Amino acid sequence: MLEPLLARGSSRSAAAAAAANIAARGEDVFYPSSDGKPMAENMWQADVILYATIELRSARPEALVAADILVYPERGNNRNSIAPDVLVALGIGTDNRSSYYVWKEGKPPDWVLEVASPSTEEKDRVCKLRRYAAMGVPEYWLFDPKGDAYPRGTPRLQGLELVDGAYQPLESRLAAGERRAVRMIRSKVLRLDVYADGALLRFRDAATGRDIPHPPEVEAAAERAETQRKTAEARAEREAARAAREAAARATAETRIAELEAALRRSHKGHST
Repeated sequence: MLEPLLARGSSRSAAAAAAANIAARGEDVFYPSSDGKPMAENMWQADVILYATIELRSARPEALVAADILVYPERGNNRNSIAPDVLVALGIGTDNRSSYYVWKEGKPPDWVLEVASPSTEEKDRVCKLRRYAAMGVPEYWLFDPKGDAYPRGTPRLQGLELVDGAYQPLESRLAAGERRAVRMIRSKVLRLDVYADGALLRFRDAATGRDIPHPPEVEAAAERAETQRKTAEARAEREAARAAREAAARATAETRIAELEAALRRSHKGHST
């Protein structure tokens, strides 16, 4: 009985020593900045990731917002990584990073989004959910752009908050939208309301009740502003040209009147003599 116990004790000591060695040389380990997988499998997924990143950076300019960046939870272990579709981290600055090292940043991301595709939806709902919970990510969000990836009856948009080590659904509510009532979920971390708008996600400032400008809307507004500027410039040029013509006409008329008056004076003087 003594030999197996000694063997087990020796094994534990060796494992502890190995772990300590890995931690000690953690900075010497190479951490790849890419997992070799594409950011998205289709255009629906890519659009959600792209627009969500842009809108979140607009809504929370003080936060780090990154798409498809590798997160390493464990110092010294380059095999333990995960790449959220979108992550938000508050209070760590906005400088670009090749990867997110939890031990360097001092905390995990505050908000994570995974966008479903047929090949990843189960992993998002089960495996990644467990990993983000173990990492301590306060809010985990899932979205199915087309509504055909999740099992029947599963909401397309889910906002989950970490409570006592497990994710619980955030409360949703119906709210007035521009065209219809929409079901919104409030992110406590970001102080934003989130809702599905067709195959895209939209974000609304909880304090003002206004939607964060959507990139196509920003582009359309910029185009309208440019059109209005050009129209105003053309109108101003036309007004300036008209004013110049009127001024020239007045000058010509005044010159002609002066000539006529001079002619009349000469004629009157001739008659007088």
